[in-house]
Amino acid sequence: WSRWSERAHAAGIDADRISSHQVTLQQAFAVSDFLCKAAEADPEWVVSALGQGRFAQPWCKAEAADTLTQSIDQAADEAELKRILRVLRRRAMWHIVYRDLVLNVPLEETVTDMTQLAERLTDGALNWLYADACRQWGTPTGPAGQPVKMVVLGMGKLGAGELNVSSDIDLMFAFEHPGQTRGGTRQLDHSTFFTRLGQRLIQALDQITADGQVFRVDMRLRPYGQSGALALSFDAMETYYQSQGREWERYAMIKARPVAGDREAGARLMTLLTPFVYRKYIDFGVLESLRDMKRMIQQEVVRRNLSDNIKLGAGGIREIEFVVQAIQLLRGGRLPELRERNLLRVLKVMEREGLMAAPEARELEEAYRFLRKLEHALQGMDDRQTQTLPQDALGWARLVRIMGEEDEAALRARIEDVRARVSSHFADVVATETGETRERVGAEKWSSLWGLIKSGNAPGGTELPASLVSGLDRLTQGARFRQMHSQGQARLDRFVPTLIQALLEAEANDATIERTLKLVEAILRRSAYLSLLVENPNALKLLVELFAGSAWIAELITATPALLDELLNESALTTPPDKQSLEQELRQQLMRIPEEDLEGIMEALRQFRHAHVLRVAASELRGTLPLMKVSDYLTWVAEVVLQAVFDVAWHEMARRHGYPEAESEQAARDQFAIVGYGKLGGIELSYSSDLDLVFLHGETGTVTTGDRALDSSVFWTRLGQKMVHILSTRTHSGVLYEVDMRLRPSGNAGLLVSSFKAFDKYQRESAWTWEHQALVRARAVAGGRPACDAFESVRRTLLCQKRDPVKLLEDVRSMRERMFGELGDKHPGMFHLKHDRGGIVDIEFMVQYLALRWAHDYPDVVEFSDNIRILEALGRHGILSQEDAQQLIDLYRTLRARIHLLALDRQPARVPAGTFEAEREKVRACWQRVMGAPPDGA
Repeated sequence: WSRWSERAHAAGIDADRISSHQVTLQQAFAVSDFLCKAAEADPEWVVSALGQGRFAQPWCKAEAADTLTQSIDQAADEAELKRILRVLRRRAMWHIVYRDLVLNVPLEETVTDMTQLAERLTDGALNWLYADACRQWGTPTGPAGQPVKMVVLGMGKLGAGELNVSSDIDLMFAFEHPGQTRGGTRQLDHSTFFTRLGQRLIQALDQITADGQVFRVDMRLRPYGQSGALALSFDAMETYYQSQGREWERYAMIKARPVAGDREAGARLMTLLTPFVYRKYIDFGVLESLRDMKRMIQQEVVRRNLSDNIKLGAGGIREIEFVVQAIQLLRGGRLPELRERNLLRVLKVMEREGLMAAPEARELEEAYRFLRKLEHALQGMDDRQTQTLPQDALGWARLVRIMGEEDEAALRARIEDVRARVSSHFADVVATETGETRERVGAEKWSSLWGLIKSGNAPGGTELPASLVSGLDRLTQGARFRQMHSQGQARLDRFVPTLIQALLEAEANDATIERTLKLVEAILRRSAYLSLLVENPNALKLLVELFAGSAWIAELITATPALLDELLNESALTTPPDKQSLEQELRQQLMRIPEEDLEGIMEALRQFRHAHVLRVAASELRGTLPLMKVSDYLTWVAEVVLQAVFDVAWHEMARRHGYPEAESEQAARDQFAIVGYGKLGGIELSYSSDLDLVFLHGETGTVTTGDRALDSSVFWTRLGQKMVHILSTRTHSGVLYEVDMRLRPSGNAGLLVSSFKAFDKYQRESAWTWEHQALVRARAVAGGRPACDAFESVRRTLLCQKRDPVKLLEDVRSMRERMFGELGDKHPGMFHLKHDRGGIVDIEFMVQYLALRWAHDYPDVVEFSDNIRILEALGRHGILSQEDAQQLIDLYRTLRARIHLLALDRQPARVPAGTFEAEREKVRACWQRVMGAPPDGA
């Protein structure tokens, strides 16, 4: 109060006006730092508004829509537009937050006012920017000559009319008709026009200036997510959702609503999309998808330790929303009354239609009102998007005052009670026939033994393996055990007897017992995982099986305990998805993380990769996935991750610096290609493979489009650096992928990112033969499709050059000898499956030599980058006999399969020299036929 009154005096406000509002302002400042800071920034407005009694009624009634529009229309330029929007937002927020936190108005008022604020500011900014864009680029025109305007769909709480006091806004941009602009200095197609308009609208709302920010804008719910076009025609949107839309996108579209722009056209768009969201018949086919969503929510709560998060944690707002929207998806096709976006209103519909018992509906309504009020209190304190309970006494004191509770203990008890009730309802929704409960392992007889071990009286001569008793004894001596709180101790006491039973039933050997107990020690501080395994005995059984078969899997899960979630769904663990499903899964996970939270995004990428590497390892270990499918799966995971890393890095760079000058941002994005070499390029990734990458870009303007413009070459280099940083930085979950960039032109001495022109020139004029050998296994794996196609064209042209066969043979043999000298096995009596004579490298060198030798005459030999299909082409053209080609394919698969199994058990790729002797002889004989003589030392 003192600081504000001094600021008000300095602004020329007389003492009487200041003192007349002292009680009101002190009440406001006591509960919210935001109210204090905003009042300091605008003292005259606050005093005037209080004097006029404007805060006595809701913001929507006190502030006419025309007033906002007139203020926005006065902007002389884009900078002025941004300033006006931010001042209007700050003043409206003061009004809304004051009434919410101090006057304790109903939830409906607050969310309605916030939604109206977002709609009015978005619509006003869009109208100003549209008029300005039409002056520059002409007016988009429909088939009948009518102007075409942008449709802005609001998703999530904005679409539902339930916006938080400090929330981002989820938007989609669309336009009704394709075509060309008319009347401007230059003609643009509608896609480019509305993409540019959308980019300017996002910047007007999202950019942080000296006056603050209007709203954080999240566009990731649009078709194809971050990699998709910013604005789509109605036809393109309808085609996407009807042909590619996933169940989670149906779930998201329940709340979609036109919130700005052409509302009439927006209504027509919603009519087009309704059949996608709501199916004509009761949609029981969606049940499994809903169960998957539910399982993902449950796993995220444990993995991210969200116990203090009242939105995302157990019993939080998200679970209430899931309960309601699951019923909407299932029944909304037959009951149009369920197509209500507002949660409180749809609860009443469900009660009226008999889809939810009255006590349950009312309990969920009360819980929702309480948790949303609590959420507003947390966010209104400092205008910050948070749903996490305070970590300090002041925060709790403010919460107690806002929520009208007696003290912190009473408020905590009420929160716990409400969340417990919500969790109960959430557990019941779309449950399996058994109510998702599992039979617990009967292991009570081991409880007394565990009690003796804990007390330091481990008995001898029991029926248990000595390694298990001694291992448990060591566990109780460790610091982590001694530091466990009472709840963790109770969970461990329930878990250990269950574990003993599982190990005995599996007849676990000492190595398996040791691996399992290392995991137990690792999760003592995250004891929720102990409960997870007790409640899911099949998951524990699967864990022991995997640990028995693979030291590598045991190390992976121990280092990343969040992977225990994967064991809950055994069928998914051993049934690999296709690449499109992987893309959709990662997109869903990343959409739940704010775009500016790079650390959170990096963790999510690592968790995604770990989860899928575990799945493929489990599948290979169980024999449900053949070698080639294993490599496909691992390669798809890497490609999906690389595309996501590119999207994230591009977003970061474009937000700061704009993008290299081009027709549109998408056109600039399309100029970047990520090329995979080696195992990635050859679709032969293993579990711990590095990624051999080369970054290339096409031609664009010389500078970027942003306020902090960069030379385009600097932009491309920093983009590459940002990607390498995201991939290779060690976080809590480790490194995403080790990256090797040495295969780029001039190796480590060369530019990190090369232009296509420079790459082509280097390959033609300066590259060594071994670099062209590497190019045989290269392919574009991520980036813009046009750039990827351009690389494939350059690669094909380079590889299909006519070559001197004598020099080529000499160069390839020389490089093979050098590799054998450096990498061949130095252990007597052992055979290195990859590097020794008769091993994998001999096969790869034969393939590369023959591909380079004959591609000029048979271009399809280098159509693919993997050894198997190149060998098939060589056999098809008679370059190799069909017998030799098939024999090398079979041998290659056999040796790679053994390497994979050794890797799963953390063993090097070597076996006793007598192993595979017949296979090695076949490779050596083939080498002699192809390369003219046996390798030296054969």
